[in-house]
Amino acid sequence: MGLRAFHRQNYHKAADIFAKLVGSEARDVAERAHMHLRLCRQKMGRAGPTPKSADDYYTLGVACLNAREYGLAIEHLSKADKMKSHQDHVQYALAVSHALGGNPDAAFAHLETAFALRPENRIHARRDEDFQGLAADPRFRRLIYPAASS
Repeated sequence: MGLRAFHRQNYHKAADIFAKLVGSEARDVAERAHMHLRLCRQKMGRAGPTPKSADDYYTLGVACLNAREYGLAIEHLSKADKMKSHQDHVQYALAVSHALGGNPDAAFAHLETAFALRPENRIHARRDEDFQGLAADPRFRRLIYPAASS
């Protein structure tokens, strides 16, 4: 319900819901709620705590990506990458952000890095609907199926 309110830009209602979930015993739920609460406060003009680590920026970037705020997602994910480079999950998220944001060249560059760091990412990318817009591009097939390109 919090995400629904957030997507409808009802940030006050969403913030109330996320504030209740921050105390959840399920760590992943609490962390996601915390990041969404920070986004709600940002949207409402009240600054939340500043991200301090690469993981904080990554989580915030993914939250922005899920909220379809691609420019903001790229900004946060880029900060995560600068703080702690060579993280395949950060590169993959940057690839998704650029693909959905309409920058295929940057998407391919980040995909290539994500695959070099962790080849198993190819399997995920083959099934990832976020790359649907890149599927017709020959560069995508070369990256996804490198053996067929040889």
